[in-house]
Amino acid sequence: MFYRDVQRIQPAAEYDRGIVGVVVALLSLGIVMVYSSSIAMAEAGRHTGYQSTYFLLRHSLFVAASVAMAAAVFQVPIRTWQRYAPPLFLLGMALLLLVLVPGIGREVNGSQRWLPLVVLNLQPSEVMKLFVVVYAADYTVRKAAYMGSFKKGFAPMLVVMLFVGGLLLREPDFGAFAVITVIAMGILFLGGMNWRLFAGLAVLLVLGFVLLILTSPYRMQRIIGFMDPWSDPYGRGYQLSHALIAFGRGEWFGVGLGGSVEKLFYLPEAHTDFLLAVIAEELGFAGVATVIGLFCWLILRAFAIGQQSAVLERLFAALVAQGIGLWIGVQAIINMGVNMGVLPTKGLTLPLMSFGGSAIAANCCAIAVLLRIDWENRQLMRGRTV
Repeated sequence: MFYRDVQRIQPAAEYDRGIVGVVVALLSLGIVMVYSSSIAMAEAGRHTGYQSTYFLLRHSLFVAASVAMAAAVFQVPIRTWQRYAPPLFLLGMALLLLVLVPGIGREVNGSQRWLPLVVLNLQPSEVMKLFVVVYAADYTVRKAAYMGSFKKGFAPMLVVMLFVGGLLLREPDFGAFAVITVIAMGILFLGGMNWRLFAGLAVLLVLGFVLLILTSPYRMQRIIGFMDPWSDPYGRGYQLSHALIAFGRGEWFGVGLGGSVEKLFYLPEAHTDFLLAVIAEELGFAGVATVIGLFCWLILRAFAIGQQSAVLERLFAALVAQGIGLWIGVQAIINMGVNMGVLPTKGLTLPLMSFGGSAIAANCCAIAVLLRIDWENRQLMRGRTV
């Protein structure tokens, strides 16, 4: 019966061309919009040499390097990722510790999140997202028999995730903490965690987030600004109010590529956190709907690949694929929600599109792992060894 089921879904191609096409589309649109949204800032900045193409050239190099890294990552068998999942997780924690060391970690806008390298800055929290995916998947496979037990199944993961969360909050990087928490919890749930235990922990998690907000003045100010940005449009509601203006100006088809007014020093971080607002202003509802559609297709495909891996009895690969789908989906939803005023302002980039070397590299490597899982599935369905 199993063999016949596999034969029915036998693929015709060696790799998923749809994923490649969607990722290329997102990366390409990201390059165009990063350039459009950063021209004014690049021309006015002394550190950019007053060159309008400063961010375009850097982002293009980031994308090219990330694609090269992804090509190398694709060559790594999934069983190798499973074998080295714990050491990679420890490496990620070491990097998170290192970034907090005075004199080593670089501070920007009050947050110490970067490790300065020779030609770029490494953001460990972005790398850690991929490491958490593979570690949580490996942990779930190893502890499959104890997923209904809090003490033996969840408690060990809870301890290490609290440690990781503490390091992220020290930077502080609340957005990365939220995404990594959802990744770990989601993979444990998909791996068979008792639903009552999951529901109870989810409630505790929400209460924990609320407590973090109430005990942090700057986070509380962001919540207040989110609830009514127009009450203080030049203060705590500045970013959101200008993002909403950008969406309003875009209407159905936008004001045209390059025609954004909000990117002219009104909208902070237009080429990173608020790239979608510039897309909305220049390409309108049609542009935003296209971006959302591409992300939806990619996320659904990741879960489909995970389901296919489960059919082939490859539990680790299934959880990694679905974990990657969770990661990209949750981060995209948070970024879009912030841009649209649905969620409080948070410093998370739009995956595969926003300016940033570490984020683009981590995203591309995750997509390479997803493609490798799909490729191995296809080889197994053809009766080949991987």
